Amino acid sequence: MTDFDPARADLSTNLIAGRRVLFVIAALPEYGPHLRRRIRPLMTGVGPIEAGVATGIALQALSHAGHPPDLVVSLGSAGSRTLEQGSVYQAASVSWRDIDASPLGFTKGVTPYLDHPVHTPLPTPIPSLPAVRLSSGADIVSGAAYDLIDADMVDMETFAILRACQRFDLPLIGLRGISDGAADLHHYDDWTSLLHVVDENLADAVDRLAVAMEAGLI
Repeated sequence: MTDFDPARADLSTNLIAGRRVLFVIAALPEYGPHLRRRIRPLMTGVGPIEAGVATGIALQALSHAGHPPDLVVSLGSAGSRTLEQGSVYQAASVSWRDIDASPLGFTKGVTPYLDHPVHTPLPTPIPSLPAVRLSSGADIVSGAAYDLIDADMVDMETFAILRACQRFDLPLIGLRGISDGAADLHHYDDWTSLLHVVDENLADAVDRLAVAMEAGLI
């Protein structure tokens, strides 16, 4: 499940409401039993580089095979110091906290010579799910580091997945469950201890997404 196989590209899309959906997850610990009963995702690996490369390769392979997705969903865990631990949220927008070309006069958070806002809006089609701002970056955020981030929750992949989707003119939805952030991180278990709760709630969010798609909300 860790590598994308172009020969089996059709297995990476999921048919929902008559449309092909590509779910993208970074790591196997985020793909629990509740999600396994509902979706077959693309597993990219952790971080923006792995996510961007894997998603771009997958979208190219699916397009070349003649069955590109109609929608991409970035799915997995996130950190937040303010949101309810274990709960799932829609990403109302996503930003890239790693980019800072401000010494050259560019706005912090904007890639030079690319026309994208600091916070790029994303579709939020699930009325029953709260929508908040998401920040992507290559670092694990803990404790006082949240003070430097202008967002409600943090992950490591969604902005990179967005950039791949933009190259193929595809809509992206972000669904993230809060696995940590209420306390400082010190051990691997500080991330994984709530993943079983996040898995169950993400599966419920996938069900709600299906209802929204059936209703034509996206």
